[in-house]
Amino acid sequence: MGLAWVLEYGPYNRAMLHSLNAMLAPALMERLVLVVNHVLSTEPAATQRLQVHAQRTIQLQMQDWPSLLPAPPTLAFRVTPAGMLEWCGGTSADIDADLVVRVDAANPLLLMARAMAGDKPAVTIDGDAQLAGDVNWLLQNLRWDVAADMERLFGPTIAYPMHRLGSALARGLRAALQGAAGLVPRTPPPP
Repeated sequence: MGLAWVLEYGPYNRAMLHSLNAMLAPALMERLVLVVNHVLSTEPAATQRLQVHAQRTIQLQMQDWPSLLPAPPTLAFRVTPAGMLEWCGGTSADIDADLVVRVDAANPLLLMARAMAGDKPAVTIDGDAQLAGDVNWLLQNLRWDVAADMERLFGPTIAYPMHRLGSALARGLRAALQGAAGLVPRTPPPP
């Protein structure tokens, strides 16, 4: 592989990476929606708040996504009459969302590190104020009880040590990411 090849085709095979993304992204999004709906179903107040917004659409837009990376899938979700979410599939960006949340994603790795460290990303929100208020309530109040789910699957004898190990690993990862996030200067949110 010579310099001419790298200049012509780039440092990696973009077509392969984009094909892999096109194949894996829908499966990942469907599983993510299943997890979110599981968490919503454990809190009746959450589903009641969302039932009011049945058939409304929430779209998450990743602003300034690096062109070197494959584009993220469409992050649009419709509220079902049951107060759950459904992914609006691989449809194009012409979704008429009732609520649009724009996240600065110019540096996805830093964005993920800060999210893991507990920092909230800089966002801009456009759309229905009541829906925005209810989504904010969900983000502030819903928590996934991983330990209870593990206990239901494996029983308390196995679930408790697994949960302790997972919690210790998560604390270590969070501490490492907080340290790494502290090395990068914070940028103020756009005006």
